[in-house]
Amino acid sequence: MDRRNFIGTCTAGAACASAAAAFSAIAADARPRSYGRAVLVDEQGNRLRLASLKPRANYVFHYPYVATPVFLLDLGKPALPQSLTTKARDTYAWPGGVGPRRSVVAYSAICAHQLVYPTRDVSFISFRDTRARRGVQDGLIHCCSEHSQYDPARGAQVLSGPAPQPLCAVLLDYDRSDDSLTAYATLGGELFDDFFRKYEAKLSMDVGAQAKNAVAERALVQPLEKFCRNPIQC
Repeated sequence: MDRRNFIGTCTAGAACASAAAAFSAIAADARPRSYGRAVLVDEQGNRLRLASLKPRANYVFHYPYVATPVFLLDLGKPALPQSLTTKARDTYAWPGGVGPRRSVVAYSAICAHQLVYPTRDVSFISFRDTRARRGVQDGLIHCCSEHSQYDPARGAQVLSGPAPQPLCAVLLDYDRSDDSLTAYATLGGELFDDFFRKYEAKLSMDVGAQAKNAVAERALVQPLEKFCRNPIQC
């Protein structure tokens, strides 16, 4: 091989390697995972109106599976897009809140640390309007298991505690014509497989055989204090 061909081969090889690296970086980025579309409904079975949500109050619905809870929050202020990273170092662009003020957000209510979640009997994780611990700002999702804290205004980014990644986001469509919301996908680090493995026996007793069934068409929204008998404030 002469010098010219050698240089050309090396240049082409470097270009291919660079392209491969760029492709790998793109492929590693987390993308939204689409599930069935589920309209959020109130306890009368009607479409939930965004205007009916109390600002900075905890609401719960289940998505994308019958047994996987989600926090729905109206933060009362805009939640702007954020770039975030999962435990596996996959990056993703959270699009921010929805609604007229871009203030409504939804996140999986399964803590990214010990998979703590709200049940009918007790909840050790919830949004706290006022600070749960000294030196930490107001308006965080706080888990009592070793005190992981997430900022719902910034894609549920971890602010303190041992959680290795943000809460998985649930993406919502807002229909301005009737002020309604529809869940359609998740974004970020899903923990559903780990959740079902860890709580298989409990979910079987609490929810039954349909625990892993996909939520279809409608998802009931309830205030946390109505869904759960004992929301813990730690």
